[in-house]
Amino acid sequence: MALIKKHTKPVIEELPKFASLDDAVGFFQTSKEFDKMDYAIEEIAKFDKGGSFLVSYINNDTADKNISTKIASVISSMNPDDAPIDEIMDLLKLENAYIRNLGISILRDFGNAIKYYIVKFLIGDDRDLRIFAINVLGDVDFAESRDMLVELLETEEDINVAMTAVDYMGEIGEMEDIDLLESLKERFAGDFYAEFAVDSAIKLIKG
Repeated sequence: MALIKKHTKPVIEELPKFASLDDAVGFFQTSKEFDKMDYAIEEIAKFDKGGSFLVSYINNDTADKNISTKIASVISSMNPDDAPIDEIMDLLKLENAYIRNLGISILRDFGNAIKYYIVKFLIGDDRDLRIFAINVLGDVDFAESRDMLVELLETEEDINVAMTAVDYMGEIGEMEDIDLLESLKERFAGDFYAEFAVDSAIKLIKG
């Protein structure tokens, strides 16, 4: 008598619906399977302050890179008005190159939406934040980076801020910017570093 093999349908686990950010985060933190964590990340992003939690996960040297990459993709697709852009920009201050690059990739996807944040730093009184904003402009290759650096250099009196901008002008400046760069030698007269940085930038622009 032949044996009849019984076929059973695979059990498909139904993923939960979350009533709050805490519920979604709890599910994410206790899940071991990537598919479940992937689902939780998508759901977390839908809640107010969810983006902040996701960025905080990335901001950790021991974070799983696959999960961090997924999170970066989800944050990039968020409405910039809902995204924690200040916290994303803070990722660019870290020494960990992988995390910095994730932050850069997110900001690139936000495009013009980050202009307000950069301008806020550029016109502020904090020298370190002005330098940071210049570095962001260089890292994310913002469409208006050159124009913003030119505007900064027209009035900047801090030599460290100005020379940081000059370094980037060597990469993205145009021939018409050379007169402005030359004027910096007069503004910072007697400073060898300023003269060297300006000459190097001009040389790069001229090719």
